[in-house]
Amino acid sequence: MNTRQRFVNVLTGKPVDRVPFMKVFGGWNAVCRTWEQEYPGIGKCIDELLHFEGGYRGWQITNVNMGLSSLPPTQHIPQSDGTTLRRMGDGSVQIIHGNQDFATHLVEFPVKSASDWDRIKKAYLDPADPSRFPADWDQDVARYRDRDFPLQLTHGGVYGFARNMMGDESLAYAFYDAPQLVHDIMDTYTDAAIAIWTRMVQDVQFDLIECWEDMACRNGSFISPQMFREFMTPNYQKIRQFAGRHGIPIVLVDCDGYIEDLTAVMLEAGVTALYPYEVQAGNDVDRVLDKYPTVGVIGGLNKNVMAAGKEQIDREIAKAHRLIQRGRFIPGPDHFVLSDVTFANYRYFMERLREVVVNP
Repeated sequence: MNTRQRFVNVLTGKPVDRVPFMKVFGGWNAVCRTWEQEYPGIGKCIDELLHFEGGYRGWQITNVNMGLSSLPPTQHIPQSDGTTLRRMGDGSVQIIHGNQDFATHLVEFPVKSASDWDRIKKAYLDPADPSRFPADWDQDVARYRDRDFPLQLTHGGVYGFARNMMGDESLAYAFYDAPQLVHDIMDTYTDAAIAIWTRMVQDVQFDLIECWEDMACRNGSFISPQMFREFMTPNYQKIRQFAGRHGIPIVLVDCDGYIEDLTAVMLEAGVTALYPYEVQAGNDVDRVLDKYPTVGVIGGLNKNVMAAGKEQIDREIAKAHRLIQRGRFIPGPDHFVLSDVTFANYRYFMERLREVVVNP
């Protein structure tokens, strides 16, 4: 079996010779800055060095733009405190801090009113915008047809896209104060995504649809199950129906925080797999698989053990070995590796993990 077959079969509960060995997160999906300073060029060879399968996160994305398109240019404005203000073409504003693990955060969002959204969707959310597709799309298509890695269609998130338009706090109020605006943002974006996918599936057979949500913290979801069913379920049903029509077996959700309470409503809406099930947020993969035996799980291993040393790493790897035997589980770090992790510890974690993956 190849990586593509293993990925699909594990997450859908079908027979498999072993699970794939995937990066999932790693150091910013490449390397931490300190690693590059210590080992110049490590970012260009880390996948080969550690024998990661599938590239990128283990499953690949395309170069098709699934967000806003044809935006005005971004402006970078240096600040006196050493930070940089980045004003995006959609009207959002970020502050960039130079030497932190999470170096950017949004301080202003593009949609503050229904008129802002009307302007943005008319100007920048045209699914037929030809600039969405790379100039060498035909070459990509030829490469994808003979691939041995899983390939995704990307969705910016039903909640996730609305969050990026309004910010979590404003969106939380808008569910009550401006529900039609929220419906329109979520519905319009999902319909646009499906229109873009419709062109893509004419050329390529995809393995999964991934939706980026990040709609939870360690205390649980930002919205109630009732709100999820009202605003999000109809869009997930459209996504799942599209997947069914085009033979795409997996609908995967990327959501940080405590997502066990979200798992039930996600499955009900048509989602088939979730990740990364952050341990430090309270998620427990054993508990998830006990309660929801049909859900596919990716991640679930505590990234913080890499900073603690080999003894704790070994305990986490033993947990991975046991969870693999349960099925529908692809092990990996539960989020990006931080700068307190040495490359030596990261390498030890990954080489130990590969041992139990390749030799189950």
